Amino acid sequence: MRRGNRAAALEDDTFGIMLLTALTVMNLYVLGRALSVPALTRRVPRPWLVAAGAGLWALSLFGVLFGRGSGGPLGAAFELFGMDYLASLFLVTVCLLAVEVVTLFGLILRRLAPRLRGWALVAGLLLSVVAVVQGMRPPVVTNLQVRLPGLPAKLDGTVVVALSDLHLGTLTGPRWLAARVRQVEALHPDLILLVGDIVEAYGRPPSDFTPGLKGLSAPLGVFAVLGNHEHYGRERSAVQALEAAGITPLNDRWVEVRPGLILAGVDDLTVRRRLGPPAEFVRKALAGRPPGATIFLSHTPWGARTAAAEGVGLMLSGHTHGGQIWPFGYVVRSFYPLFEGRYEVDGMTVYVTRGAGTWGPKMRLWPPGEILRITLKSGG
Repeated sequence: MRRGNRAAALEDDTFGIMLLTALTVMNLYVLGRALSVPALTRRVPRPWLVAAGAGLWALSLFGVLFGRGSGGPLGAAFELFGMDYLASLFLVTVCLLAVEVVTLFGLILRRLAPRLRGWALVAGLLLSVVAVVQGMRPPVVTNLQVRLPGLPAKLDGTVVVALSDLHLGTLTGPRWLAARVRQVEALHPDLILLVGDIVEAYGRPPSDFTPGLKGLSAPLGVFAVLGNHEHYGRERSAVQALEAAGITPLNDRWVEVRPGLILAGVDDLTVRRRLGPPAEFVRKALAGRPPGATIFLSHTPWGARTAAAEGVGLMLSGHTHGGQIWPFGYVVRSFYPLFEGRYEVDGMTVYVTRGAGTWGPKMRLWPPGEILRITLKSGG
């Protein structure tokens, strides 16, 4: 395993420990606050509530630890329950913490505080239901027009379809992929771009998705860059699966898809940030390309100013998921100022998509996933 991959795997293990710690702490907190709601304890005996809380924690822990990537419908069901339960705990915790702020953790409004906690429990559960429904919805299509300096007039009107963060694995399987391929086909693309985190780091082998990915075709080709999840021990198998599907990976390099239209891609920047500054890898991917309009793919939305300085006209990224579950996006935004949507950076257009799939919980709050349909326009 290369140095970058070892670092990525270590970060994944550390994140897993943090995930399980958060699950346990939030479960204890929510259970403790539920026991302080008289309207609930009058209807359900305290021992039953404690038993239910312990049982749900054990099932979710099993789902996160052992269901994750174990394969088969039973393992997928456990994983789905564990991750969705974790996200639901997060939403309930957020609602309860809002009550804690209002009541100063019960120091004021003492008679009202238990009732407010009860309503916070209800609000958190309702938000969880909405998030599950949003997570199950197919991604919406976002239409853009982007004027690319240097684009030949004969390529004016070229349609580019871009997808990021498919996270193909145990929970997002071949049937889901087939539905996304049909969505892409209906958009009549001239060029298809996959902007990283195409396959998961665990679960089904990437080769399982090769038949489905073969359904992606376009006159100017199908190209991809890798995201951080492909680097958690599966970089080689992911590249092999893409190539077997007729998809061209761009690892720190460029290709001229037609005279005057250059496509460049950089390998994921988050897993290599200890190996050098992002600008170094961005410049490497763009070095020596011919004149014309350039579209630049970077899974992580870093290095935009460097890309703009190198003459890129359009940069496409993903990775952030738009926060996926509100209000987690406020934390994500602190690490990725180019968080979601369209930006102009030093004259270059940047679009950070919230991705077509989900990671972890099959939940989204608020916006659903998205697929980009970009119409390229020539001119200044």
